[in-house]
Amino acid sequence: MAEPLDDYIDAVSKALALPVEEAWRPAIRANLEVSLRLGRLVDDFALPDETEPAPIFTA
Repeated sequence: MAEPLDDYIDAVSKALALPVEEAWRPAIRANLEVSLRLGRLVDDFALPDETEPAPIFTA
């Protein structure tokens, strides 16, 4: 049975026409798991309504 991340890897590689070798799949899956876990931390961090975006500085 395919895992959801395997389905995602298949869909993205097809959409980008990017070949993915089977030997790479464990590393790709591990990277996605870490990225999703860190993304959840950011998404779960509550900000007050009065929070403003940081200014943009240019040189």
